[in-house]
Amino acid sequence: MTESSLSALGAKVVVAASCDENHPPENIIDGNTKTFWMSTGMFPQEFIIRFVEPTKISAVTVDSYNVKHLKIEKNTSQNASQFEPVTEKEFEHTEGHLQSNAISLNGSNATHLRFIITTGYDHFVSVHRVNVQN
Repeated sequence: MTESSLSALGAKVVVAASCDENHPPENIIDGNTKTFWMSTGMFPQEFIIRFVEPTKISAVTVDSYNVKHLKIEKNTSQNASQFEPVTEKEFEHTEGHLQSNAISLNGSNATHLRFIITTGYDHFVSVHRVNVQN
């Protein structure tokens, strides 16, 4: 999965806590770090990515800006509900360039991944790309 964008593989962003028409949630999975989803302020912010089928995931890489703390949850159902915690991570602040964080998911099987940004280094955060390694 690392060679293709998640959108090219059929994944979709099915929920986003906020939406700016100039920076829509779909930008998270288009594989391009020049496009991004931007929050509209306040925390928590979240988005959910749905895969075409249950997918074994060893790690995700999140390219972002101003994210301070991120939780990742998963489920294996067809509905985007009843999630279980997988991991959480504190991101280092980077001034003037993207944060790039590889986060181990230990081979979790998931139909949906929920990303919850609990705090940021500013009122607004952006997520430029999420990649999945299986």
